[in-house]
Amino acid sequence: METAVTSKPGGLCVTLRFNSDVSQPSGMSSDSGDDTLLRKTAERAISYLRELKNRPVAPTREDVKNLDLLPQKLPEGSTPADRVIELLDRYGSPATVASNGGRYFGFVIGSSLPAAQAADWLSSAWNQNGAMEVMSPVAIRLEATAVGWIKGLLGLPLGAEGAFVSDATMANFAGLAAARHAIMANAKWNFEKDGMDGAPKVTVIVGGEVHASAVKALMMLGFGTEHFVRLPVDDQGRIVPRSLPAITGPAIICIQAGNVNSGSFDPFRPLIEWAHKAGAWVHVDGAFGLWAAASPGYRHLTDGVDGADSWSIDCHKWLNVPYDSGLVIVRDAAQLRGAMANPAAPYLGAEHLRDRFDYAPEMSRRARGVDAWAALLYLGRTGMADLVDRCCRHASRFAKILSEGGCEILNDVVLNQVLVSFGSDEETRRVVDSVQEDGTCWCGGTVWHGRAAMRISVSSGKTTDEDVEISARTMLKLAKSKT
Repeated sequence: METAVTSKPGGLCVTLRFNSDVSQPSGMSSDSGDDTLLRKTAERAISYLRELKNRPVAPTREDVKNLDLLPQKLPEGSTPADRVIELLDRYGSPATVASNGGRYFGFVIGSSLPAAQAADWLSSAWNQNGAMEVMSPVAIRLEATAVGWIKGLLGLPLGAEGAFVSDATMANFAGLAAARHAIMANAKWNFEKDGMDGAPKVTVIVGGEVHASAVKALMMLGFGTEHFVRLPVDDQGRIVPRSLPAITGPAIICIQAGNVNSGSFDPFRPLIEWAHKAGAWVHVDGAFGLWAAASPGYRHLTDGVDGADSWSIDCHKWLNVPYDSGLVIVRDAAQLRGAMANPAAPYLGAEHLRDRFDYAPEMSRRARGVDAWAALLYLGRTGMADLVDRCCRHASRFAKILSEGGCEILNDVVLNQVLVSFGSDEETRRVVDSVQEDGTCWCGGTVWHGRAAMRISVSSGKTTDEDVEISARTMLKLAKSKT
């Protein structure tokens, strides 16, 4: 770079001349190099997505072993950016699980809709911090819009407040933190100021099939599992709303929409009525099941859920947006803000009531609302309903084929979850291992009422009728093979 100083009327003018052949700092690239890198990386990503149908769902043992070929020691000097991406694609891509395809049926994991995937790429280029409106007007606007659309789709109170978080665990955490804030305030205790020492005792009531993410959130909030009141459940994992215990003092009731094994729903109306009569807060763990409300055919499963006080939802499940994306919604915005608001900091400014970090655990936040907004705009109401309906239809088809093939279906298939026994526990575990090793599809194992089971979760919008047929026939073939 050359610097020249010249005189002009009114003062000095400094002219900077850049020499184009001056090398960039080590590890950095020019603008044209950046463009080339991003284009080639996009081509690699497109190629990866295109080949998902033609590869095993689980990586081979050799592919996993080849991860050892990635650099293990941090180098002293820089590595060219194109070399970094080349290494990632050569050794990383084959070692992925093809959960972004149509034949992955494990852990209630959705794929990514093309519109959501593309929006995620663009949003990554924006690299916005979704904490405050002053940091990113577009991130705040799209998040607010997406939250509003989801409330409308799921029939939740339109006056409720919501914020995107990483997953259902953090959504449960935020919703239950709002619950703790509210019931402590009702007991004349300022939890955020005075903490736990000397605080009123809180009764935590859960179902016998409460999900681990809700338990983890409660533990992080200081509620010990040994003190939970556990309500009895029926053979599908639903809380039985009979002979409910009397509630005295501050209490939080945690119920669920969509049992992670059976897909069943707790009976919301009687449970919420019972809890509210005693002044208790009702939180709904609705990670994937709440999306049933988006379908006219399955909305009845969520009857009465809108009467709760807070809800947790995963968008990377049935909305099929890229990881990670969860959502907390709380009926009374003041309770969520009371639990999540940041302590005063001069650099944040005094007026930031619309800023998202006052409604979520994180301060710095990925702009998750962009992906959700894109997915919802792409699908519309009818598209979201169709996505839910197709997944449920595929689950029913799995159950039919496997039942006709001599397998035992252990649950009532009311949603997108299917539990399968292939005989003894030992035989069922063998088949689960064989399916995972085969690679045609992927399903996980679980234990249901003391019995080993294969759990099939259909959550991907990319799953086709052909995927179901091929996968189910493969399961039956492997079940008949004893080798």
